[in-house]
Amino acid sequence: MNKLGFIGAGNMATAMMSGIIRSGIFTHDEIIMSDVSEAQRRKVGEAYGVSVTDDNVEVAHNAEVLILAVKPQYYSEVIAQIRDVISQQLIITIAPGQTLASLAERFGNDKAKIIRTMPNTPAMVGAGITAVTPNANVTPDELTYACRILGGFGLTEVVGEHLMDAVVSVSGSSPAYVFMFIEAMADAAVADGMPRAQAYQFAAQAVMGSAKMVLETGKHPGELKDMVCSPAGTTIEAVRVLEEKGFRSAVLEAMKACTRKAKGI
Repeated sequence: MNKLGFIGAGNMATAMMSGIIRSGIFTHDEIIMSDVSEAQRRKVGEAYGVSVTDDNVEVAHNAEVLILAVKPQYYSEVIAQIRDVISQQLIITIAPGQTLASLAERFGNDKAKIIRTMPNTPAMVGAGITAVTPNANVTPDELTYACRILGGFGLTEVVGEHLMDAVVSVSGSSPAYVFMFIEAMADAAVADGMPRAQAYQFAAQAVMGSAKMVLETGKHPGELKDMVCSPAGTTIEAVRVLEEKGFRSAVLEAMKACTRKAKGI
């Protein structure tokens, strides 16, 4: 029996699997993965050495921990295929908008052990963060085990389910905002004469280093910002223009819109 199964072999699933293997949590021969695409199955099998199949039921039946890594619109179809073979497996989902209650109802099993999660794409480089919410059937030891698996590709945080839609906007979707910010900074540097490859390097490293300062110093982001802003200097002038153009408000409104979309409003 395989210890870990993935249904779906897209970018997020392969990023998660790569981190899990790299971290030594599972070996490649302890993992089984299914996907509808023959080309994707072949690609994943050759790249990672895991077992691959086109049979979702085979994965669900053979895995101790099952990760549903398909798009939300396919959840009903996939769960209908596998629910009859679900017993004691630990089920981990990664789709926004799929509540624990709705998932349990689809499985038709009030004893199903379900953990709702929201990872993000920096998992691809081992720097993701995953929000984790278990249902009442998941034991503390099982939750710890799941967090250790998910920790193979970044940080994990256990949150209340009522916060999951906020997690989508602050973490799940936010890499897109950060990429836009990096791209905009690089464009400005290019406009000032810097070669584009070098501009991306400077902008991306500045974002990464700034984030690391927030995480490692424990200082409030506003305090760290103030440390850069000398009186009558260049930085405070840039901050003034960002505030004038509504930078902070634009981020707030974008995230509120993202949360509303996650809630289905």
